Amino acid sequence: MPPVSPDSPADSAAVSDDQLMLAYAGGDTAAFDLLYARHEGGLFRFVRRLMGVRLSAEVDEVFQETWERIIKARASFSPQGASWRTWAFTIAHNLAMDRLRQSGREVSYYAHDEDGDGLEAGVLFSRGLLRPEASHASAEELAFWRAAGRRLLACLDELPDEQRAAFLLQQEEDFTVEAIAQSLDVGFETVRSRLRYGLQKLRVCMERYLSALEHRA
Repeated sequence: MPPVSPDSPADSAAVSDDQLMLAYAGGDTAAFDLLYARHEGGLFRFVRRLMGVRLSAEVDEVFQETWERIIKARASFSPQGASWRTWAFTIAHNLAMDRLRQSGREVSYYAHDEDGDGLEAGVLFSRGLLRPEASHASAEELAFWRAAGRRLLACLDELPDEQRAAFLLQQEEDFTVEAIAQSLDVGFETVRSRLRYGLQKLRVCMERYLSALEHRA
């Protein structure tokens, strides 16, 4: 394909991730810049959420290693079987899980960072548990959603790692069950089971806030 110019956003937006990766493998560095710009935020957020507060100091390193792996694999990348995005999140997942296993991380309850991105979490996870209308919320309502979001982040960190990974890919990254199965290298029914049990645990953990929402309705 011809070189992809970052100065042509309308044209470049129509170019798929797979095409950008193939162009980058062919020597088009602008194609890599576009890939990075598209997926920097999502990959970093996924690594950060998956590794949790206790491994937060290692998030930057794992994020950078993810992109280093992507760069090293550019010559061998093939868009057969999985999209570039699924492939990239597979790399991020595997690296993060390696760190979690090495750390001997155990699930336990603890107070989540009160300065965390609670409102963002409340919005991002709206399909699964919460439905904030932040653009029309009062100061009191925003405070509620920030607190609920912080609680949700803490609840997520209490999930088994693989349940948390499946939930994040579905709720934050909008992956289908099939794409999650590819990223986690497990069967379709295993993914559905992890999502079901993970959501059940999150609902129990978020019971106080869900109850408050019912009374507000």
